[in-house]
Amino acid sequence: MQTDDQLKTVVREAYGQIASQSKAYNEASCCGATSCCSPTDNPAIMADDYSQLAGYVADADLGLGCGLPTQFAQIKPGDTVIDLGSGAGNDCFVARHETGPTGKVIGIDFTEAMISRARKNADTLGYNNVEFRFGDIEEMPVADNTADVIVSNCVLNLVPNKKNVISEIWRVLKPGGHFSISDIVLVGDLPANLLKAAELYAGCVSGAIQQDVYLNLIQEAGFTNLTLQKQKAIFLPDELLANYMTTDEIASFRQSGTGIVSLTAYAEKPSKSAKPRVQLINLTTKTDARCEPGSGCC
Repeated sequence: MQTDDQLKTVVREAYGQIASQSKAYNEASCCGATSCCSPTDNPAIMADDYSQLAGYVADADLGLGCGLPTQFAQIKPGDTVIDLGSGAGNDCFVARHETGPTGKVIGIDFTEAMISRARKNADTLGYNNVEFRFGDIEEMPVADNTADVIVSNCVLNLVPNKKNVISEIWRVLKPGGHFSISDIVLVGDLPANLLKAAELYAGCVSGAIQQDVYLNLIQEAGFTNLTLQKQKAIFLPDELLANYMTTDEIASFRQSGTGIVSLTAYAEKPSKSAKPRVQLINLTTKTDARCEPGSGCC
C-alpha cells in the first residue's frame, strides 16, 4: 500500500503534466489522467460547463472539475475567497467577478506548474486582487479566520487524509463563513483493481470515499447547515474500464449497484459556539444522460 506522501507524489506528477494539456484533452479523460482512455473517443466524463458563468476565463479552464461550486457559493462583494486546488485559476476568476474590486481571492495548489500557469493568467488579465499560493491544502499557507468563503472543485478526493483538509477548512474560515465544494464520492465499493490504478487515483476516482463517510467528516468537524446543493451520477465508459477489468468484470460492475457520484456540498462554520448538527437537503439531483437503468452508475 502506498503511503500518503507517495500518493501525493502521484497526484503532483500527474497534474504537473496536466498543466500543459488542453481542456479538450483533459475533458475526454478521467479528470485529465493521461492514460485511462482515448482523448478522442469520449465526451467529458466529469466536467461541468463553466462558459456561461460571469467571470469565466477560457485560458484558465482545463476541464478538470466535477461541478460548479462557485455557482452555488453565495459569494458577496468584498468577500475573501479561498479556492483549494486552484489549478490554472478557473474558479478563482469566477469568484473574483463575484467579490468585485473590494474582495480578495486566494488560490492554493501544490503543483508548481499549475501555480505558474495561474499566475500568468492573472498577470495577463491584470487582476491584482487574485493571488496564487504554493502549498498543501492539508497545511494551508493561510492565517486563521481569513476566508468568508471556501470553494473547491474535484480536489478533496485526491487528498489521502481528508479529515486534515476539513480541519484546515474550519481553521481558515471566519466564524460565520461557509464553503461550497464539489467532489467525487462513492455509493458502494469500487472493484479492488480500480482502486489500485494510479492513473485513476490522479484522475479523481479511486481516491474517493463513501458519500456517508464524507458527509460525516464534515459534520464531525463542527460545521452546520450541511446541504447537498447538487448531485449527478458519473458514468465510466467501457473503454476506460477495459484498462483494468475483463469484460465479465465490467458486466458485474454494471450490475453491482456501485455508484460514482459528483456532489456539491455546502456547510457553515458557526458564528459562535454551537453544537454540531447536520441538515441534509437535496436541492438538485441530476442524473447523467449516459447513466442508463441497470448500468450500476445510478
